[in-house]
Amino acid sequence: MASMKQLAIIGSTASGKSALALDLAERCNAYILSIDSLSIYRNIDIASAKPSVQELLLTKHFGIDRLNPDENASVVTFIDEYKRACEHALSDGKNLIIVGGSSFYLKSMIEGLSNIPEYSQETIVKTQEIMTDLIAAHQMLCTVDPQIMEKITSGDTYRIEKMMLLYLETGMAPSTWFKEHPPLPIITDCPILDLKIDREILRQKIALRTDLMIRSGLIDEVASLERLYGRVPNSMKAIGIVETLAYLDGKITKPELQELISTHTAQLAKRQQTFNAHQFSLTASAEADILRPMALTLLKQS
Repeated sequence: MASMKQLAIIGSTASGKSALALDLAERCNAYILSIDSLSIYRNIDIASAKPSVQELLLTKHFGIDRLNPDENASVVTFIDEYKRACEHALSDGKNLIIVGGSSFYLKSMIEGLSNIPEYSQETIVKTQEIMTDLIAAHQMLCTVDPQIMEKITSGDTYRIEKMMLLYLETGMAPSTWFKEHPPLPIITDCPILDLKIDREILRQKIALRTDLMIRSGLIDEVASLERLYGRVPNSMKAIGIVETLAYLDGKITKPELQELISTHTAQLAKRQQTFNAHQFSLTASAEADILRPMALTLLKQS
């Protein structure tokens, strides 16, 4: 079986990661794995700014259109996608380019996850019963494991449920379980390139992209998503969707809609830049013209 080379391209939203990845994939015989918390969902096309149909046809993509909007994406979702991408790339003699703005998932796969036991039906049922009173469930876990619960708020249903399942199944405080079952890295030997972009250019690109999203049918897309899935799913709380729902409620005007999406996207970009700078051991951090030849070298077939 052929070997596979891989690299990751990270960077803020609207920085040009997808365009760079597509260019490299065509020139370096590679598939693309998208690590994006919104592109993973079907039917969320405009709000996620996912690659166009034409772009998806140019290069095989993974991590796109894999879940319905009322399902929850998690680290495990992207681990499964990474494994699927590697399997196809190795089988087809391809390299792999990992790209996306949701760098938290990449970091989690590099650091790895602890092995979690299979939950019995009894544990699942008991957890569901306890979770009917979220405050009481949170207090129970705080007593059992104050160390791990320091970082979990009383309203964090997802994480409280995960800790409760683990505690009830094993009889151990979750922090003790994690200590005895240290995480194993999922992704290894993967250079990480951080795509930088001038702040003013990024601001302009965000404004242009927001305008294009609205003119391309963002409002109709969000209205359709709301009819199908309501407002409860996590996917419906994303930037671009939340503001559009406010517009549909008559709370803001269309110019305010555009301004709010641009502002919130720029704030997200700043958070992403800070996260990427502090959470990764970067191979390089530079603009596209510098990263491109470096990536070509890293992916060059031996």
